[in-house]
Amino acid sequence: MVETDDIAKAAKIAERNGFFRMSSGSQRVTLNKGYTSEGFADKVYHLHIRREGDNKELYFRDYLNEQPEVAKEYERMKLDLWKKYEHNRDDYTEAKTDFVEKWTSEALKLYGGRY
Repeated sequence: MVETDDIAKAAKIAERNGFFRMSSGSQRVTLNKGYTSEGFADKVYHLHIRREGDNKELYFRDYLNEQPEVAKEYERMKLDLWKKYEHNRDDYTEAKTDFVEKWTSEALKLYGGRY
């Protein structure tokens, strides 16, 4: 199991390599690279550092990969939100939270203990 200190160390290494800390807690850190004060860069990268067993993002990813109509809806929504919130990362994230939580919940029901 990854310890809290290991998560903090990994996050500091990522930050030294150009990643920006979006959120953090004692058991998880989310970082990105590619968001600027001028808006989104051409390429944006996300790094999620979690303790072992914290796999909700993997379930969501798997669900999108196996449900193309939901993935397409997510794509359309993200493109619309990108235009609306190009300079406000927090509101962009908040605007898609209900969608992500809904389909992550469905994925957890469907895939159970996959990870």
